[in-house]
Amino acid sequence: MRQHDGDSVFSGSVPEIYDSLLVPLIFESYARDLASRVAARRPRRVLEIAAGTGVVTRQLAALLPEATAIVATDLNEPMLQRAATVATPRQVEWRQADALHLPFEDASFDAVACQFGVMFFPDQARAFAEARRVLAQGGTLFFNVWDRIEENEFAHTVVSALAELFPEDPPRFLARTPHGYHDRLGIERDLRRGGFTAEAEFVTLGARSRAPGPSIPAVAYCQGTPTRGEIEQRQPGGLAAATAACAAAVSARFGAAAVDGRIQAHIIAIAV
Repeated sequence: MRQHDGDSVFSGSVPEIYDSLLVPLIFESYARDLASRVAARRPRRVLEIAAGTGVVTRQLAALLPEATAIVATDLNEPMLQRAATVATPRQVEWRQADALHLPFEDASFDAVACQFGVMFFPDQARAFAEARRVLAQGGTLFFNVWDRIEENEFAHTVVSALAELFPEDPPRFLARTPHGYHDRLGIERDLRRGGFTAEAEFVTLGARSRAPGPSIPAVAYCQGTPTRGEIEQRQPGGLAAATAACAAAVSARFGAAAVDGRIQAHIIAIAV
């Protein structure tokens, strides 16, 4: 998958908007699902990679017993700082770390979890190899990825609206990266390249994304993701106008009051 330099940049006000708007919009239900799958294996030591602002971390902290150690990591320091400011129901170790070069010993975790992060890695097979290295025998890697953007209606609507605004060079972050790593055969190939030999559990799970009004998805996607940088690069000072155009597109498709759209993701688990 082609990587762009700005695709992993979550800085400035982006982490706060991401956490306050995008997390409840699309991430919370999948965080509960992923954390429950991890908890069902009763691990003693859990590593979360690409933890973002901590939505899965908080679910893990609520579900796992105090005796289970949780280490939550992210490459992006501003996102991790935002995560650490939100209280968790129990102690969590927060660490800045690169998923391609994890600073942990071999076989030191019973579970590794990653919510919607592997799409951002410049080398998925390398990241899977690192996850496998730090997993103890019998341990499991759990992760999820978004399905193609057409199955995620708010994101697709925003991308389509931005393509109309910038027809010569449309912002493609959402389609390229968050929704760009959904092919099952490709994921399984990368897992094998990363050293996993077991058969992966692969579940496709649909859900609903709801917000009080159409401006919420527009602000969340345009200002709470690296799409913001794409817009500002194409039209300096045009972020508000682009966000308003996306809000109008969401309103036209889903109504001017409370909005409800389909989201869909794949959940993958594979044991060592």
